This record gives sequence, structure tokens and C-alpha cells, in this order.
Amino acid sequence: MADHHETPVPTRPRERSFGPTVLVGLAGAGLTAVGAARVWATSRGDAAGVPVEESVTGAEAQPLVAALAFVALAAWGVVLVSRGRVRRAVSVVGLLASAGSLLAVVLAFGSTQDAAVDAAIARGATGDAFAGSLGPWYYLTGLGALLAAGAFAVAVARAPRWPAMGERYDAPGARSAPTGEDDMWRALDEGRDPTS
Repeated sequence: MADHHETPVPTRPRERSFGPTVLVGLAGAGLTAVGAARVWATSRGDAAGVPVEESVTGAEAQPLVAALAFVALAAWGVVLVSRGRVRRAVSVVGLLASAGSLLAVVLAFGSTQDAAVDAAIARGATGDAFAGSLGPWYYLTGLGALLAAGAFAVAVARAPRWPAMGERYDAPGARSAPTGEDDMWRALDEGRDPTS
């Protein structure tokens, strides 16, 4: 009797970029939103011998940064529950929002320091006695926007291969044959990391 060997069916390699990309993207967008509310620049001087210190937050210097950061955060929420073309389209929106935040931070480099100096002058600091400087939150906000934009760029490229978590809630007749997505949900139910 001939020995029959079954040829293994090739399977698609499991896409491992989903979890790390979403985590980096959420962290970057969150850092951008938080950083936009913090002090970006400080100006110190004196007014008739009295020390004067004024500061400017990111929201005061460039309100667009926080608004676009919240768009990026919302986009990650949609990416998590959508699939296919919708997921890719939302990733493009998130990429544009994050890139817009980054551009706004860069453009605010000089104007933020000037705004802090103007605030000190308004409190009586003399023009030859003050100095303005950017604080760490300015740079952290830019870093967050850069991370978010990079993560969305990965999402645009790889989103179609990512597991579709929303499929679990489809009507039974609308579900496709079992795939790696079922394995992902099984792993989550068992308390395991599906991306490992």
C-alpha cells in the first residue's frame, strides 16, 4: 500500500506589527496631546529690580497641535475596530493629523519664545533684562507627533494584513471561515498577548 503524504497548506505569516504599532501610535498621540497643554517656553527678566517670569503653553502658542492630536487618538480607536479599506483610510487621516501636529510644533519654534518674551514685557520686564527659552515639553510634544506619524505610516502600509477585531461582532452568516483572527481572539480570551 502506497504511503500517502499530505502536502502542508501554506499559511500566511502572522502579522506581528499590529500590537507594537498601535501601542507606539497611541503613546505618541497621547504624548502630543499632553505636551500641548504644558509650558513650552519661559521668559525671565526684571521690572525695576523685581524678578518677572512668564510662560506660554503649547495650547496658547499653537492651539492646532492639541486639536490634531485628539484627531489622531480618535483615529487609533477606529483603526482598532475597523478593517480593510476603512482601516487604511482612517490611518491616512491619522497620518495627516499627526504630520500636521509635527509641522505646527516646528513652525512654533520662534513664535513661542517671542510670545513668552512679550508676556514678560507686558508685566513690565525691560527689553534688555529678559531671556526666553524653550522647555522640555516643547521637544517632547514634537517627539510624540513624530512617533504618531511614524506609527500611522506603518498602519497605512500594513493595515490590510492586520487582524480585524471587529469581525467577532458580525452576524454569524456574515463571518468568514476561521482565520488567524480567531486565534487572536482566543489568545485574548485566555489572557495571552496575541502579538507575541
